[in-house]
Amino acid sequence: MVSAAEQMAANTSWAALGKATDLRKRILFTIGLLIVYRLGTYIPVPGIDAAALREFMESAASGIGGILTMFTGGALGRMGIFALGIMPYISASIIVQLLTSMVPALEQLKKEGDQGRKKINQYTRYGTVVLATLQAYGLAVSLQSGDLVTDPGLYFIISCMVTLVGGTMFLMWLGEQITARGIGNGISLIIFVGIIAEVPAALAQFFASGRSGAISPAVIIGVIVMVIATIAFVVFMERALRKIHIQYPRRQVGMKVYDGGSSHLPVKVNPAGVIPAIFASSLLLLPTTISTFSGSQTGPIMSTILAYFGPGQPLYLLFFVAMIVFFAFFYTFNVSFKPDEVAENLKNQNGFVPGIRPGKKTAEYLEYVVTRILVLGAGYLAAVCLLPEILRGQLAIPFYFGGTSVLIVVSVTMDTIQQVQSHLLAHQYEGLIEKSQLRGKGSKKRGRKGAARR
Repeated sequence: MVSAAEQMAANTSWAALGKATDLRKRILFTIGLLIVYRLGTYIPVPGIDAAALREFMESAASGIGGILTMFTGGALGRMGIFALGIMPYISASIIVQLLTSMVPALEQLKKEGDQGRKKINQYTRYGTVVLATLQAYGLAVSLQSGDLVTDPGLYFIISCMVTLVGGTMFLMWLGEQITARGIGNGISLIIFVGIIAEVPAALAQFFASGRSGAISPAVIIGVIVMVIATIAFVVFMERALRKIHIQYPRRQVGMKVYDGGSSHLPVKVNPAGVIPAIFASSLLLLPTTISTFSGSQTGPIMSTILAYFGPGQPLYLLFFVAMIVFFAFFYTFNVSFKPDEVAENLKNQNGFVPGIRPGKKTAEYLEYVVTRILVLGAGYLAAVCLLPEILRGQLAIPFYFGGTSVLIVVSVTMDTIQQVQSHLLAHQYEGLIEKSQLRGKGSKKRGRKGAARR
């Protein structure tokens, strides 16, 4: 039977957006900050040889250059102040989350409520500064070694590091402001906008290759069908749930006995979201980025890494899949779904899985169920991330197209639309409450008038 809330959510129309002034302000605020982000990608880092950089990025457009440009919204291709993007913050957040689940002191800090969360967020910011500094130094040295700098030297390295780290910290602040005062998750929206901004240029280049005869029409149609099918598959899998039946016993309150209720514990097929794909991509791209930008100055070790772990290489694909599967299981059981904590919470609420004893047996059952689900979820993540890589290498597509980008775009779109609908639903509830209060006041006035007439 459909509940009243679900029925109201189904009847929510986008025409109500004009009446929800608070939601409209949040959307406009979000769009404004995202425009600021896009403008920042066009502000260059001082000391970069623009012509040499443009020539280099064009030669690497279908490989590592395309990957990094896609994730930074084109800022790396222009070597803008946001060239590092928001990836250092995401990496620091994942590392802190993993440490929180493994270090008892941080786990206790997490349980302290708002103050504990503030301290953990502060540690995440410190980690972001450290990671951004290391990546900025590596990128500055690589640019200088690759002859992409007009005036190489210590001054360029320091100025480049300060500019890039400052850009990353400003992006982190923008993301926090969007999350707090806008709509959707700010960090995810920044990555989403960066990916979407590069899509029109990539499509234009793709169709231009088709017109010139470099790519056959059959390949163009096949890629379009594959993209549509991949998006539909991602939407289906992200909405897929495994519902575990939960039963609550009868309870007595005073002289009344209330029947026991039942509910479901929803477990997503992919509880870890896009975190495994993002983390695996960031780890694989770090040595490859340094090797690529170093150019002819690359040492024998970096040359070997680039040869075997470059995008599209067999070892790259193998390690990519292995890390996605590993992080899918590790992140799920250590951060997003802890069977012991879920079983303890059910026990405290007097809930139990039918046929399973509360406590340790319930935790073992939940771990068994989630492990079986994760086999499908990790395989889905690996397939979505791996298939475009293989097809891009086999069909010689002249731009980067990755499954991680599709995952991020679809997931962020679904999450943002869901938040907008939640705000519209809350606005409808507020309207109903105001109407009921007005009716209540009207009935009181009529009651008083009737008493006066008597």
